[in-house]
Amino acid sequence: MTKDITKITPYNSEATKKSQVEDMFDNIAPKYDLLNHVLSMKIDVLWRNTLVNWMKKDSPQEVLDVATGTGDLAIAVEKGTGSKVIGLDLSQQMLNVGVIKIKKLKLDGKISMQKGDAENLPFEDNRFDAVSVAFGVRNFENLTKGLAELRRVVKDNKSVYILEFSKVEGFMAPFYMFYFKNILPAIGRLVSKDNRAYTYLPDSVNAFPFGEKMRQILLDTGFKKVEYKKLSLGIATIYKATK
Repeated sequence: MTKDITKITPYNSEATKKSQVEDMFDNIAPKYDLLNHVLSMKIDVLWRNTLVNWMKKDSPQEVLDVATGTGDLAIAVEKGTGSKVIGLDLSQQMLNVGVIKIKKLKLDGKISMQKGDAENLPFEDNRFDAVSVAFGVRNFENLTKGLAELRRVVKDNKSVYILEFSKVEGFMAPFYMFYFKNILPAIGRLVSKDNRAYTYLPDSVNAFPFGEKMRQILLDTGFKKVEYKKLSLGIATIYKATK
């Protein structure tokens, strides 16, 4: 039986999921980029570039990158499309790392970073030419509300691009799940010093809808067309949801 994604939280505490997710990313921010690239063997870079290449066809001028973290996707979007990018995240510590990275790349004139809540976006309706989220919707406290907000701020006939973990299917599935549930959390705990953050990752991925289920949720949210691409045998999926 699949668990309710809203009930999967980083820490066993009375705090809301949103508050726990913010605390978790604040805790792991200094080591986040290192762990991300090591644990994915840098395949995550290819995944982001695939999303950007898909988005590029829309020729966006202004993009909102939600759950931007340390800004990896925001940077890839700016480099790939030349658009102005606003990166938004709950975690101030993740944003602080991102701001330093963006300044080093001399992109602070093109990418701005701000603290904010994906489920209550501080932007007017129909503002952006595209909206992106990489590995963030899984952490929404209220998935439907968060997706509705993404739809609200993108322009009519424009798209929201979501990159999220899914599940490997077929003969590779047992090997991948062993790595994902045992080896990955052990490395994450060792490097980040956070005992729960990298156990929460496989727990939340296992509970998250993917493929046709996620496509239907996006359609039910009001998007008129939803396409998706599986990446790396299904480890991750990109969804393009058009308003």
